[in-house]
Amino acid sequence: MGLWYVNADTLAGSRFVLSPLAEVFASLRLLHTGTASHPGERAWLDTHLPGYRRRLADDPVTALLVRSGLGGTGVPPARGEPRARGWIADFLTPVPRDEETFEEGVARVRAAPPDKARADLGVSLGGPLPARLDRDDLPERAAGLLAYVWERTVRPYWDRRRRVLEADVVARTAQFGRDGWAATVDTLRPGRTRWLGGNRLQVNLHEYPPREISGAQLVFVPVTPQRTGWVSWESDRYAIVYPCAGVLAQGPRKTVPTSLGALLGPARAGVLVLLDSPMSTSQLVAVTGQGLGSVGRHLKVLLDARLVERRRAGRSVLYSRTAEGEVLVTAQRE
Repeated sequence: MGLWYVNADTLAGSRFVLSPLAEVFASLRLLHTGTASHPGERAWLDTHLPGYRRRLADDPVTALLVRSGLGGTGVPPARGEPRARGWIADFLTPVPRDEETFEEGVARVRAAPPDKARADLGVSLGGPLPARLDRDDLPERAAGLLAYVWERTVRPYWDRRRRVLEADVVARTAQFGRDGWAATVDTLRPGRTRWLGGNRLQVNLHEYPPREISGAQLVFVPVTPQRTGWVSWESDRYAIVYPCAGVLAQGPRKTVPTSLGALLGPARAGVLVLLDSPMSTSQLVAVTGQGLGSVGRHLKVLLDARLVERRRAGRSVLYSRTAEGEVLVTAQRE
C-alpha cells in the first residue's frame, strides 16, 4: 500500500483546495471509462461521450497517450498495446494550487519537459513506450485534450460543480472539528485512505515505497466524479484527490410529498425533506440549485416554525429537522 509519514504539524497545516484542473482530469477519466455511478453521471456521459470518442478517433496518438497514462481505469488496451499498471502518469496531474484557474493549471501540464512525460508514461505502463509515443509533443497533446474536456464538458456546469465542491469542503471541515483528522481521512476514499496511527497515512493500495512528508504542504482536493481519486506530489507539496460526498454530486433525489409541497411550498418543503441528515446552507444550495438568499429565507421560516434546528460544528452551522419537523415529513410520506 502507499504510505506517507505525516507529523501533527503537517496535518494541522493541511487544507482543502478546489481545482478546476483536477475536476477536468477526473472528468476525463470518467469519459474514458464511460461508466456512470449515478443517473446524473449517466446523463452527462450520454451528452458528451460521443463527442469525446470522435475527438480521440480523429487523433490516434492522443488516444494512445490517454490509454497509456490514465492508470487503472478498467478499460482494456487496444490490440497490441501494453496495459497500464494502474499508475497515472505524473505529468498529467500536477499538485493543485490555491486559487489556480484552469488555464493556469493546464499551462503547467503543457510546460512539462518531453523527456519527463515519456518517463512518466513508461512508469504507468511498466515498460517501454509504444513507438508512436516516442515524440516531444506529448505535453502539448495532453494539454489540448484537457482543454477540450474543460471547454466542452466541464465549463458549462462549473458554477454548480463549484458549489458542490465548496459544500463538500464545509462538510469535511465540520467533520474534522467534530471527529478529528483520523475519522475525516478515513472517509475520503473508504478502503484506500486510512489513518493507521503512529503518524502513518495510507493513501492508496499501490505498493509505493513509503514517503516521509512531515514539514511538507498537504492539500485535500474534492472532485465530483464518484469513481475516481489519486495522489500527486512535487517537491514539498502533496495532494490527495477524492470524490466529494455522493449526495452532493448526485443532486436531490428525495421525493417531496405533494401534500407537503402544497402546505409549505415546493421549494421550502424540498429543503425540509432533504434534512434527513444535518446539512449546511452551502450544501443545501449545492444540492437544490436554489440561490443562497432563497435557501436562507426557507431556513428562517422553518426555524421560526420550529421544524428545523441549527447547531455549530467547527466553523460550520448545520441544520436538521426537529422532532416536530420529523413528524410532519413522516406523516406526509405515509
